[in-house]
Amino acid sequence: MYHAKKILGLIGKNVDYSYSPFLHNVAAEILQIPYHYTIFNVASPELVPVALDGAKALGIAGFNVTIPYKQDVFRCMDKLSSEAEAVGAVNTVINNNGKLAGYNTDIAGIIAPLEPYRKKIEGRPVGIFGNGGAAMAAVVALHSSFQPSVINIFSRNQQNGRTLCDSFRSHVPAVPFKLKSFSDETAISNCTLLINATPIGTKGTVAGPDNRLLPADSPAIHENHIVFDMVYNPMNTPFLEMARQRGAQTIPGIEMLLSQASRSFEIWTGKKMPVKEVKTRLTALLAGRQAEP
Repeated sequence: MYHAKKILGLIGKNVDYSYSPFLHNVAAEILQIPYHYTIFNVASPELVPVALDGAKALGIAGFNVTIPYKQDVFRCMDKLSSEAEAVGAVNTVINNNGKLAGYNTDIAGIIAPLEPYRKKIEGRPVGIFGNGGAAMAAVVALHSSFQPSVINIFSRNQQNGRTLCDSFRSHVPAVPFKLKSFSDETAISNCTLLINATPIGTKGTVAGPDNRLLPADSPAIHENHIVFDMVYNPMNTPFLEMARQRGAQTIPGIEMLLSQASRSFEIWTGKKMPVKEVKTRLTALLAGRQAEP
């Protein structure tokens, strides 16, 4: 008997590069459940409410949200999870009979890959590059699970960075936040953990000098760092490559992608994503594509 497929998707801007459709469609195929995941490119922030109304009208089952719309979508939800409220950003939405409930699975996606480094992070300074929804999720994840001594926010836009710091100072006054510039090599060097929560380094984007988070000759990165890049395409970003060359421990964005995707998948379908099988298929896909000239 034929069952019509429920539609899932990714809302973002120019996100055809995303591997989210691959992940979720492979998972649905393995579990033999009637879901199909696709891309919804939304051209500008003012179209986000229109897109959400369209999702309700069409009965879209659910969707992920990525840069730059996590905060725009947050403001349009009928219901919010506690994690989404804490971050002020939504990356996962489920459509419950025309009512949209927003979640933030980025927090879980950040915590899981960092678990092996817990003892090295606790009580030590950490640094986050960025000031958007992903950076907010990183702040919440680090504060709630790893208790660093200080959270440094490295921001190119000092006003946005100040807003982020002020917001979290009001929520978690016990943790000191310091706003720093990308060029503060001393502060970068002193951090035990560095997280890239910006799109810099993403395939097909042009951001920063040569799409690099830091200059290639920057002395700030060293062997005592743990470097976590949320960017997953390419799997080996310029930031991770620099860190590996300096002897640092590295965490690729694919780890966060899989962790947050598995939680989103469970919210939508009520079933656990077969993460091991999906990761094997994704790794093979990435290896094949990166081998292409």
